[in-house]
Amino acid sequence: MHYFKNGHNLARLLAVLLALWLSVSVAFAEGISVRKTEVRFSDGNYQISADFDVSLNFIVDQALTLGVPLYFITEFTLIRPRWYWFDEVIATNEQTAKLSYNKLTRQYRIKRGSLFQNFSSLGDALRIISHQSAAPIDAELLSQKVDYIAAIRMHLDVTQLPKPLQVNALANQDWDFDSNWYRWIVRPVAPAEVRESE
Repeated sequence: MHYFKNGHNLARLLAVLLALWLSVSVAFAEGISVRKTEVRFSDGNYQISADFDVSLNFIVDQALTLGVPLYFITEFTLIRPRWYWFDEVIATNEQTAKLSYNKLTRQYRIKRGSLFQNFSSLGDALRIISHQSAAPIDAELLSQKVDYIAAIRMHLDVTQLPKPLQVNALANQDWDFDSNWYRWIVRPVAPAEVRESE
């Protein structure tokens, strides 16, 4: 009844409420989203890259810590819209990054093809996964007089999880990590120029 007469108790209550609000805000930030995209011209090629925000929730983080590898797939597409016919696909590219944790060494590992890197913290590993680049696109395939549509998407591939976990993951939103397709207009630029989208 006299709980709020003490200013110290009121301050503690406000601190608890603030902590709860922050935890809810963090929960809503979990997942994958596109932060920035870029198209750069170099050595006769155009390079499409993107930076994502990747944040794991408690369930996925615990699975990783217990030895379940996570597979992040990034897809790139560049098309030329055509009003008179189907759009022309100029280039498509798909890349897979495998993230795993070694309990003995207490290190996280990212594997892409035959290449791998080790990290001492999950944050460092996710920062590397967050930056993705597509295979170079020959500049001769593009015209500087035409606008193209670039699209990019990153998602966690639950079909590569261990079989017993797949059933749960497919029916559980805790495993739904997908940036969905992000599209933007690209007009090929002159050498040394950069086209960014934020």
